[in-house]
Amino acid sequence: MAIIDFFDRGWRLNPHGAAYIQDGQVTSFTEAGEMSCRIANALLASGYSSGMKGAVWAANDVTAWLCALGLWRANMCWIPVGARNAPEENRHVLDAFDCEVLFYQREFAETVAALRPQLPKIREWICIDGEVEGAESLESFVAEQTATDPRVAVDPDDVIWLGPTGGTTGLPKGVMNTHRSVQTSFAHFMINTPYPAGARPVNLAAAPMTHTAGMLSMPCTARGGTVVVITKPEPQLLLAAIPTYGVTEFFLPPTVIYRLLDIPDLNKKVDFSSLRYFLYGAAPMSVDKLRQAIEVFGPVMMEGYGQTEAPGAIAHLPPGEHFVDGEVASDERLSSVGRPNPLIRVEIMNDDNQILAQGETGEICVRGDLIMKGYYKEPQKTAETIIDGWLHTGDIGHLDADGYLHITDRKKDMIISGGFNVYPSEVEQVLWGHPAVRDCAVIGVPDEKWGEAVKAVIELNEGQSIDAEALIALCKDKLGSVKAPKSIDIVESLPRSPVGKVLKKDLRARYWQGASRQI
Repeated sequence: MAIIDFFDRGWRLNPHGAAYIQDGQVTSFTEAGEMSCRIANALLASGYSSGMKGAVWAANDVTAWLCALGLWRANMCWIPVGARNAPEENRHVLDAFDCEVLFYQREFAETVAALRPQLPKIREWICIDGEVEGAESLESFVAEQTATDPRVAVDPDDVIWLGPTGGTTGLPKGVMNTHRSVQTSFAHFMINTPYPAGARPVNLAAAPMTHTAGMLSMPCTARGGTVVVITKPEPQLLLAAIPTYGVTEFFLPPTVIYRLLDIPDLNKKVDFSSLRYFLYGAAPMSVDKLRQAIEVFGPVMMEGYGQTEAPGAIAHLPPGEHFVDGEVASDERLSSVGRPNPLIRVEIMNDDNQILAQGETGEICVRGDLIMKGYYKEPQKTAETIIDGWLHTGDIGHLDADGYLHITDRKKDMIISGGFNVYPSEVEQVLWGHPAVRDCAVIGVPDEKWGEAVKAVIELNEGQSIDAEALIALCKDKLGSVKAPKSIDIVESLPRSPVGKVLKKDLRARYWQGASRQI
């Protein structure tokens, strides 16, 4: 299937139904589908063709998402642009990935105008919500176009999503995902989120559609369901939307879930009865807070593990697998990311690319239609990452006796202290269990004796205080003295990416400034 086929499936199932709702405004499947056709026809009339690249720079907005659908209907390659990224990072992405047409909202017009002289490859600038100097309005761009599907020929291995990744460790690389890899991702999600026959899912897009939320909405769209778009990242709006629209599925990163759990008596204030799937991922989650989330939101929590190179669907832990014999499962089960999905093969390998026995720890490697085609214009990095058909994820982990996949840490985050390997996630799980701790990050810092010493950097819950020595003693009791932090710093907020991942590289830089070790 082509990626646009997933939208068209929903269009056929529910032509007059609500495809998108934003600020109370309903866009039907037919309205959305016809606009995507007009955008595709306008792109083709302007001389764009399969494989050429277009980007969408916008906050959370339905029209912006329809521009992405229009790019796909023309079989062009979509470049997502982070609305909260630094302008220089977005400039690099647009230039390095050879963007030729940019759709953007008026609120970014001043930033776009400042960057424009540095983006000579872009030959068309289209403002999606009005008129600005130096750009054509979307209304004008599509004015002469028909609402008929251009039916552009596609190949399953055409690149249709050029996703930036690696921005936490340097300039972003471009991950080339294809119709094949994306359809596998959607298939895995749909396998893990069954609905009764004829049911219409309601997906809540709390994050920008032109980022993770848009891709996670497509399986709902393929089922003829409704996507509710939250235009402002405010917890009150998100929570109010769930009972108002009967939301059945949505995604949040753990850091946002923690903030919701801080709201007293949340499950008495909000009706969560419509929820079937509350997806969490993008960063590790505290097992203690996961147990709390199950108590507050109900038996609906669902973990997803993936990365841009294998989008979103390496493994899932569905709601039912959070339980054993009717009781919440053990910490061992809850700390996993679920079992690997059925349309791929997952193995654990050592540094010599040899497959390890079940239970042994090594690098998580993936093979199958889910994995990327490669990094854009970076054959050397592609060859280092995909070896003999296996994607080397950079994640360290193991498969337990029941086949559940556990992520110990990122390979680059492992701390070597006095010759011993310390995996930060083990320490973080202990610290997360303390009631005063909202979030934390464990890193290695310079130490003359040990090379690296374990340090914890902690955010506290509002109104809480903490005894650092008591926390260190707790870790020693649970993990032993080697893995326990040697020091703890308390900060107001940890550095995070736009999707909520803690930027450990930025955190380490504060402590390694002037040191010889490469971070």
